Order: sequence, then structure tokens, then C-alpha cells
Amino acid sequence: MLSGGADSAILLWDLENADDTGKRRLYRPSRAVAKSSSAHKFGITHLSFYPFDSLAFLSSSYDHSLKIYATETLTPSASFDLSSVVYSHALSPIASHLLVACATQHPAVRLVDLRTGASAHSLAGHQGAVLSVAWSPREEHILASGGADGTVRLWDIRRSAGNLGVLDMEDSVGITGEDGFGKGARPRDRGKAHIGAVNGVVWTDKGDHIVTAGHDERVRVWDAATGANALAHFGPIIKNNHLSTLLPLLAPGNLVSQGKEVMFFPNEKEILMFDLFNGTLLKRLRAPGVAVAQARGSVGQRNIKNRVTSLAWRAGDVELYSAHSDGVIRAWMPRTKEEVELDGDDEADECDGDTEEESKKRKRNLLEDVYQDLTRQKVTFS
Repeated sequence: MLSGGADSAILLWDLENADDTGKRRLYRPSRAVAKSSSAHKFGITHLSFYPFDSLAFLSSSYDHSLKIYATETLTPSASFDLSSVVYSHALSPIASHLLVACATQHPAVRLVDLRTGASAHSLAGHQGAVLSVAWSPREEHILASGGADGTVRLWDIRRSAGNLGVLDMEDSVGITGEDGFGKGARPRDRGKAHIGAVNGVVWTDKGDHIVTAGHDERVRVWDAATGANALAHFGPIIKNNHLSTLLPLLAPGNLVSQGKEVMFFPNEKEILMFDLFNGTLLKRLRAPGVAVAQARGSVGQRNIKNRVTSLAWRAGDVELYSAHSDGVIRAWMPRTKEEVELDGDDEADECDGDTEEESKKRKRNLLEDVYQDLTRQKVTFS
């Protein structure tokens, strides 16, 4: 696994090598990119392994550059100066082309060709910074991008104009065209996907839906063929107001049944687990010792310490990893039935040994968490 920090450090982790301390595992970085004149100068914005070979990976940074590193030596083999902050990048997992799409402060999607080592061309259309890009896992020439202007645009890089149209949150029907999937239809060139910047765009595994996140604190699901808003509603608990890319994480298709897709959302100090299509909240994952009531400081002011900044799924396994603004990376794994039963026995023993005052305190803390969820304001009981 790769991780990058605001200090420009890039670390490589061996997930098979952990210190087991009983109930918890402690991972230590196996190697780190050495500080040098060729390394990134400012904070890392995005890291990704080369989709066809883990012996290379890509990194982007606030220093305006996109770099290719060799995993074995952790040295950069190529660097591209894009002359503006690079918020995220994407390389198609299925394409024969080697084009890296870059979301930058410039109001155009930049395409970098790894074969020639040059910036191939730009896709113009956004009216502000581009914050997130994602290639279709089904069609190698189709790209989606989200921008600070609130739009999500679809592109076909084979076309001279490129732009296929935009997603419109007011449209729940979509553009059906001649075959019901948009063939021969006139593309939509107006409309907004979110009321506010769009800083998260991802495709489902099969490429039939797109999931977007925006500063209007909404997550929307779209039919990729028609562009229709699927009208999935995830409630008022979504928090998203940072300019950095914030990607919802979809559980791998081989772990969920058809129509039961699951989405994880990095929601400040907790990870929310939703049913993707009906928006039902399935679970809230919180780090030990972190209460929801701590997510805000004074009334109306958010405390970003320990904010969840990124999520990643371990390929081929049932493990979720979350990065936090306090510099910690946490691993989440399903508990076995035996572990659940053991924890239940421990809690029962603790409750039996509680004094009346300790029991009251526990109930007050539980009530405070519930009240926090309802009012979204910090509450103090005395």
C-alpha cells in the first residue's frame, strides 16, 4: 500500500507484515521515498499504482507535478510539470492507451501521454478548477470529470470536441435516444450535478453507474448510459466542504450481490456505510476513542483534526483502510463471530462491576451521541 502526506513524504507499506498486539495490529512502513531534488516539494494530493503492474506508481502534488516512480527503487523515472496544482489523476484500468487524466487548478482536464512523455491535449469545458477525474471501466475512451463549477462532464477523448455532455441533477429520466441508452441523442450541454464544487467522481465496477460527491453535502448516483439522476438519497449526515478530492469508496463487486452495492463515505470523523441505490445507512465506523460529538468545536465551527481524508480497499481481501488528517492510517476488518461474543462477555463483566455513578455516566455519554446526531451541535451535560 502507498500513502502520501502533507509533508510531501511517500511511504510504502507491507500489509502482510504487522506487529500483532492482541486485539490490534500495528503496521510500520517498509520503505520511504528519499528526500531529493527530484522528489515532490509540497504535499501529496493523490497516489495510484500502475493498473497493469504494481512495479510502478503515479503521484501528484501541490507542487504542480505528476511523477512516475519505480516501486522497487522508489526513485522517479519521469516527471511532468502541469503549471498548476494537481488535485487528482487517473489512468484507465482497461485502456490500450497510456493517457493519464489530471484534475488541476486549470479549468481543463489535462491528458498526459506516458508513451511520448508529453501533455497530449486538454479537454476544455469546466468554468473553474477540475477536482476529480475517473475513466470508465467499460469504455476505454470515456472519461468523467467533476469541477468547482458544480458540473460533472463526460468526455470521449477520440472526438475533436471531446465533450459528450453534462449530468443534470434535475433530470431523473435522462437522454434515452434511439436505443434507450443515448444513441443518436443530442447531448445535454447545460445543467449542474451539484450546488457547489464536485470533488468526488467514481464509477461502479461494471461501469453502469457514476457516483459523485459535492460541496452541497450530497452524494448522487447516475445512470451512466442515459445520464439520469437515480434519486438515491443519503440523508443530511453527509459532510463535505474541503477543496481536496474526496472520493466515495465502493465495495468490490465480487463481495456484494447484484442490486445490493455498498458505498463507504469518508465523513469527517467517521466512515458511513450506505446501500448505494436506496441510500439506507447500514453502519457507522468510528475509530476507538473518537465520538461524533468531538467532530465540532464551538457552535458552527468544525474541528478538522483527525478528519477522514481518504479510503482505500485492499484488493483480493475484505479490508478497508482510512487515512486521517492527524497522520494515522487505520485498518478496518470484519470481526469473527467469536470476537463479537468475547467482546459481549467483556462488556457484561464491566457493567456488572460499575458503580451507580459510572452507569449513569455511560448512559449520559450514549445520550449525548444520539442527541449529537439529531441536532448536529455539540451538547454538554452537567
